[in-house]
Amino acid sequence: MPLPNDVEGLHAEGVALVAGSITDLAGVTRAKYVPLRRLDAFQRAGMGVSPSWSVFCVDSGIAFTPNIGVDGDLRIRIDPADLRLIDDGIAWAPGDLTDQGGAPAALCTRSLLAGVESALHAKGLTARVGVELECTMLSAEAGHASADPWSPYGVRTSLDRAAFLVDLAAAADRAGLPVEQIHTEYGHDQLEVSIAPNTPVAAVDTVAAARIVIGRAAARHGMRISFSPVPFEGEAGNGAHLHMSLSDDEGPLFSGGDGPYGMRKAGESAIAGVLQTLPDLLGVYAGCVLSAARLKPGNWAGAAQCWGLENREAAVRFVAATPGTPHGANVELKLVDPSANPYLAAVSFLGSALRGIEQGLELPAEVPKDPAKAAQPPPMLHTDQQTVIKALETSPVAADLLTPAVIEGLVAVRRYEITTFGDRPPAETTKALRLAWSC
Repeated sequence: MPLPNDVEGLHAEGVALVAGSITDLAGVTRAKYVPLRRLDAFQRAGMGVSPSWSVFCVDSGIAFTPNIGVDGDLRIRIDPADLRLIDDGIAWAPGDLTDQGGAPAALCTRSLLAGVESALHAKGLTARVGVELECTMLSAEAGHASADPWSPYGVRTSLDRAAFLVDLAAAADRAGLPVEQIHTEYGHDQLEVSIAPNTPVAAVDTVAAARIVIGRAAARHGMRISFSPVPFEGEAGNGAHLHMSLSDDEGPLFSGGDGPYGMRKAGESAIAGVLQTLPDLLGVYAGCVLSAARLKPGNWAGAAQCWGLENREAAVRFVAATPGTPHGANVELKLVDPSANPYLAAVSFLGSALRGIEQGLELPAEVPKDPAKAAQPPPMLHTDQQTVIKALETSPVAADLLTPAVIEGLVAVRRYEITTFGDRPPAETTKALRLAWSC
């Protein structure tokens, strides 16, 4: 149920504090809180933050750049209409990062996504975005939550956590989250929460809220939640898969046509655009120091630069319009992990699809089976992080889709991670960063 957006109504709902957050370029959610009586100030004037917030790093370091330093001031502004109840007495809303006058800051990733949404509308296109958010349940000490043998998707492993799952479902309802499915996953103590598709900014706002709600529900049951791409060395990694559907005045682009599995020509070009730009934008989707450990063949993480119908080893999995797909045909980008800024990931996904449509790109041949076993294997994405970040830094595509400030900051943050953690033993790095993206 939506919260009231006025002080009196929120007070009647038991709200005492209002939080507004941004997700920085390292993928970490950072917030400011005000007493409820200051709600209007949070909207009108915003709460001050240093530009360095955007280049805070996963270990609390700061990746200063020539243009992002100790000087200057930005504001986090929220819209009371976006408030959700995320914990007892606390309402939360996603924040826009603005300058002192209220204009979007160059480092505001939420505004970038709003711009892509507007660009799609200008071309007569409507996008819907859905998310599958994977995470790992941990003990209070940040170790494994359970010691018993794990049964992927098993009834025992899920019902052992029944009280937590029921609490999570109820908390999601209170927060107005459109959760469609909750299940234990393949990895030990792994959980997946699927979120219904929505317009792009609204969908990613929901992702930010969901991560908070999942973390708070776990805390009530003596657990913690890891959104690390790889919480434990050698074990299953976590993804943050994005689904996209597109439509115009004639209907969906991924069904109703004469192309493969009913795609229309513009739908084929959209997928081609996503595939073509993957090497340039991998630093957005999976650019942290742990990402490469997840993004390997055999992990169902989308390490191959190809597409295929329901192919979970392909970077782009196509989901056809059938009675089993209630939201219609869509494409899933599997390689995104939770260390990514979700707004930037959606900007890159949607922006590259639009780019493909505008250029009329041809869809490459489908890879219908395991890419590693194909007669002519497709290219595997290079995951060496130095290479990935250099490609992002020098990419004309990234320069077109993202602001110079965002590229500068993101590159600085990821290079800081490589310098700080790149030479450490993997077990040490996974332990050090296990809670880096937790809410």
